[in-house]
Amino acid sequence: MAQLSDDCFAHGDRLMSIAEALALLAEKAEAVTAPRRLPLGEALGRILAEDILAGHDLPPADNSAVDGYAVHFEDLEAGTETRLPVAGRITAGHPPEAPLARGRAARIFTGAQMPPGPDTVMMQEDCREEDGAVVIRPGIKRGANRRRRGEDFRAGERILAEGARLRAQDLGQAAAAGRREILVYAPLRVALFSTGDELREPGGVLEPGAIYDSNRFALLGLLKGLGCEVRDLGILEDRPAVVEAALAAAAAEHDLIVTSGGVSVGEEDHVKQAVEALGHLHLWRLAIKPGRPIAFGQVGRVPFVGMPGNPVAVMVTFMNVVRPVILRLMGASEVTPRRFPIRAGFRHRKKKARREWLRVRLEADGQGGWVAQKFPREGAGILSSMVGSDGLVELPEDMTELEPGTSVDFLPFSEVS
Repeated sequence: MAQLSDDCFAHGDRLMSIAEALALLAEKAEAVTAPRRLPLGEALGRILAEDILAGHDLPPADNSAVDGYAVHFEDLEAGTETRLPVAGRITAGHPPEAPLARGRAARIFTGAQMPPGPDTVMMQEDCREEDGAVVIRPGIKRGANRRRRGEDFRAGERILAEGARLRAQDLGQAAAAGRREILVYAPLRVALFSTGDELREPGGVLEPGAIYDSNRFALLGLLKGLGCEVRDLGILEDRPAVVEAALAAAAAEHDLIVTSGGVSVGEEDHVKQAVEALGHLHLWRLAIKPGRPIAFGQVGRVPFVGMPGNPVAVMVTFMNVVRPVILRLMGASEVTPRRFPIRAGFRHRKKKARREWLRVRLEADGQGGWVAQKFPREGAGILSSMVGSDGLVELPEDMTELEPGTSVDFLPFSEVS
């Protein structure tokens, strides 16, 4: 496994902007898993560890885009129907044996290789056959319905780039280039803990003062959605020796450790103490809302991320701060999710010099567009606000007043989950 440099997340303890944090992480975080070769059908969602070059042209020869008739454009009458004898039949997978002479048409099917000579294909719906001839309507353009050799890609062209997260269409592209196997980074092995004596597993009995652990399951879904191999290590008791032993054991078998809770500066925040005893911890006070200090560090040589305790803060900071780190550790080159401009349908005030994310639901504006409406309850512990929203509206640091109708950046949950 590749190693990270010591103190890879080190930084001062001042209030930091999200832009500074992401820039520092982009500089320091790098792939920590080794590449492995997989059959193409098993590579969906993996990060590509090599450039894929085309070994041939696609299409390998000119071919027909439709079922119809291959003709010489010069044989067609400009303003009236053209009648041509049909000489031959060409199907996909069976290249023509000879050129097609002028003054003749060839019956041809979708994907079939064009014979030498003809440059145009007339769709069968726009023709009619009569006594061994085809009658073609006027008006077609030269080269219509003809796919040219190499119009998809050329031999030697880079068709997929290292660092790409492979989608279904990427697998199809690699297959079209003739690849049966592909070099990808191994999945990131993530150890996931929750901390806190107040937490209980869902389904158990809730004593006074106890709550069910929701953070771990939300993080489990987010991590698996990125293609990580996640080991759910449950809830850690608020006992320093237990926490330290669990983190040390996790570091021996994983590429990343993720926890929620226990990384602040309170007397019961034992995760902070354990990480400092085993490696390095850097608490960042980010100028964001929702969210409180988020911890980056290392347990030995293994990267560590300590998430906040409130469930909304956990999910929002994961999507905007932690997700890019994890993608870089996995070898990805593109880690920034797409945001889309949308009109705000509400008024909001915020502090200057702080990035805010508001939970919103999209509503049709009656004019063919969409408008964002803020979820009515904003607390960082209100998990139902994430369930009832479509995504986040991002408000920049220099904004203090948001008026209805203002264009804002919208981050759909579908982009980060």
